[in-house]
Amino acid sequence: MSAADAAAPLPAVPDLKAPRPVNRSAGVVIASNRAAAGSYPDRTGPVISQWLQEQGFAPLPVRVVPDGAPVRDALAALLEEAPGVIITSGGTGITADDLTPEMTAGFLQKQLPGVAEALRAAGAAKTPLAVLSRGLAGVSGRTFIVNLPGSAGGVRDGLEVLAPILKHICTQLAGQRDAGHPAAPAQQHRRS
Repeated sequence: MSAADAAAPLPAVPDLKAPRPVNRSAGVVIASNRAAAGSYPDRTGPVISQWLQEQGFAPLPVRVVPDGAPVRDALAALLEEAPGVIITSGGTGITADDLTPEMTAGFLQKQLPGVAEALRAAGAAKTPLAVLSRGLAGVSGRTFIVNLPGSAGGVRDGLEVLAPILKHICTQLAGQRDAGHPAAPAQQHRRS
């Protein structure tokens, strides 16, 4: 190594903890054998996309895929595009081909069980069958991923749960740690 090489500045290393703008792109994956085959219309993708737009997100084209491994492939492809949010619908039940939670789990670096529990609780207030949903919620890098049921009613219930928390989740993932938290009152020191 020459003296000139030793004196050259090192390239900047990006600070992964540094705040960045909130990512407002969103992906939607619909897990449905019938909808993917064209024998049944996708009823939840349009509902999710419209809701995302109302929340200020720019939805990517909805991906309708068969249950199982195609869900994993769709998630992997979407994560390459690095959206702020990915919402899946379908494949969360207990039949043999309901594998969306298994396909999602491998991508989650941090699970958010409270979100999944809130989704089930909201659904259970309307139908006892909602507790059978095995949907997950969590984080992959700076992307929030959540599994919603395949029914239009289950999706609407889930979106109601997400409405008050989605912006906060995305803000936190953007590295804006204190966003949404009230400022702590200044501590007053007393002399003894």
